[in-house]
Amino acid sequence: MTKFSDLNLSPKVLKAIDEAGYETPTPIQAGAIPPALEGKDVLGIAQTGTGKTASFTLPMITMLARGRARARMPRSLVLCPTRELAAQVAENFDTYSKHVKLTKALLIGGVSFKEQDALIDKGVDVLIATPGRLLDHFERGKLLLTGVQVMVVDEADRMLDMGFIPDIERIFSLTPFTRQTLFFSATMAPEIERITNTFLSAPARIEVARQASASETIEQGAVVFKASRRDREATEKRRVLRALIDGEGEKCTNAIIFCNRKVDVDIVSKSLKKYGYDAAPIHGDLDQAQRTKTLDGFRNGDLRILVASDVAARGLDVPSVSHVFNFDVPSHAEDYIHRIGRTGRAGRDGKAITIVIPRDEKYLDAVEALLQKPIPRIENPIKAAEKPAEKPAKPVEKPVRARVEKKETPPKETAAKSTRSKADQPRDTNTPRSRYADKPKTDNRRSGGGRDNTIVGMGDHMPDFIALSFDERRAG
Repeated sequence: MTKFSDLNLSPKVLKAIDEAGYETPTPIQAGAIPPALEGKDVLGIAQTGTGKTASFTLPMITMLARGRARARMPRSLVLCPTRELAAQVAENFDTYSKHVKLTKALLIGGVSFKEQDALIDKGVDVLIATPGRLLDHFERGKLLLTGVQVMVVDEADRMLDMGFIPDIERIFSLTPFTRQTLFFSATMAPEIERITNTFLSAPARIEVARQASASETIEQGAVVFKASRRDREATEKRRVLRALIDGEGEKCTNAIIFCNRKVDVDIVSKSLKKYGYDAAPIHGDLDQAQRTKTLDGFRNGDLRILVASDVAARGLDVPSVSHVFNFDVPSHAEDYIHRIGRTGRAGRDGKAITIVIPRDEKYLDAVEALLQKPIPRIENPIKAAEKPAEKPAKPVEKPVRARVEKKETPPKETAAKSTRSKADQPRDTNTPRSRYADKPKTDNRRSGGGRDNTIVGMGDHMPDFIALSFDERRAG
């Protein structure tokens, strides 16, 4: 088995490695360090969590130990996609260069230009930067890249996703053609392949795992969830998340929850706090000091749950993350690999659970196609669409209408009387027959208080001629 002592590293670097508690290099370290020490370009392809950072920091420290830095002209350059990853690389340099007199500067957003300019003016051996801030210093005339001997591009595929490729190409053009380039990526998209063909010279290619493969130590699962109502989807989805966390019990010592949007990061974090969970958000819109404080608390174990956007999906080295929860299925399948790679690091066991709503099933299909295997389905821990038991319907009682008696209104002839014959009809022989004889008289003259307001309701009035027999109508 290969050991660090077999890799021709300087004794001072080996001493720092030993003090850090490491003895055996990972496959990517064992493959990349020897050609890097020989001065060759290196193209390293490995899944996240395999130790890529040490693959370039260790040979760089060994090579930079011979030489001296000049003002405003760094001897080496490390480009990282995010501030968090750049800060982590700086910590690695501090760890492994403790016995070597090397200077470094960290150029990231959220930090004063004045402080960074002061470090550059003194001269640095190692410059660690994000592309945007590096170009800001260059355009202000505070930095020269003509003295760069070794250039490192870390997490190149993430650079592509974040739109940094034009900046990377410009930075390459500002460095000497004779530089040594160490290029690391988890995947090799066509655009990444084009850049390596353009800027790397006969690189030693080290590929220690199948592209976009997940670690075998990570147990994966997916909960397919459908809300009871569309307007309650977000609320019920957060309820499912809480049930999943509770279901893991004490096994969930700490966790990272990934959301696709920054606004959802804040909402989910506030919701978890409301229900008594120890959670805090981290995304690109937060102040750098707050982001650093949150990450330090998570690394130290003071914070149990970190709710993050994809800014924290790559490069963050927190070895003891027990769980990853994907609140949203990532729209880019490769991001799934990097998200779940935050757990199960350095040979540890980990668990990753993804919540899937109907409109995200197409993204889940893309993830499974990339993994070349299905993700096991997990039973929903709650019944989101429970319906209350139906109560037996009560019989509808028809209202009883009160009987209204009309005052001093003579009874009217009913339709049934019209069936009687002429002989059966009573007749006053002393009074001439009139078709309106039975109709109550109404005095329409205005006298004193008005008129007789007797109202005949709809259906209560029947014309007298209807009650006459056929012979009487002819006679009339």
